[in-house]
Amino acid sequence: MNPAPLRALARVVPAAALLLVMTACADDSPPSSASSAAASSEPASAQASTAPAATTPTGRTTAMNIRLTLDGHHIAATLNDSPTARDFAAELPLTLSLRDLNQAEKIADLPRKLSTSGAPEGADPEVGDLAYYAPWNQLATYYRDAPYATGLVILGHMADGGAEQLATADEITIEAAP
Repeated sequence: MNPAPLRALARVVPAAALLLVMTACADDSPPSSASSAAASSEPASAQASTAPAATTPTGRTTAMNIRLTLDGHHIAATLNDSPTARDFAAELPLTLSLRDLNQAEKIADLPRKLSTSGAPEGADPEVGDLAYYAPWNQLATYYRDAPYATGLVILGHMADGGAEQLATADEITIEAAP
């Protein structure tokens, strides 16, 4: 048997599989007119949370634009489309006192426990991430790298520049974006 066709096939199959996966994961279709009509009758905060998911540079999907106020400075952020993030969004607006933890993150106690239905066992946070630490019922916001933590659920991400403001902040207000 001639090995040349097998070598050619061995090069093409992985590329075809990758293309198939990338195509299957992309959701570029516009919302249907029925869902657009339903969304237009809801309040503005509900409309934002029903928008189609977009992909952030880190590959995490986002569903709701929010605004953080850190010691008077406004920072844009997005929440992802997870059950935990939607439960968090239902609590907005929130104003919370921040405490530093491990010179990497600011934490704040939340008024109630959030749903972790369908959440992964833990997460590896990135600079700028907003997360829920379920064991302590706390919002965790990251201004430096931190290690994987069991019980951590990523809620969303701050826009560039937010982490620098977060590092010195003592209070955070979180609300739906205007």
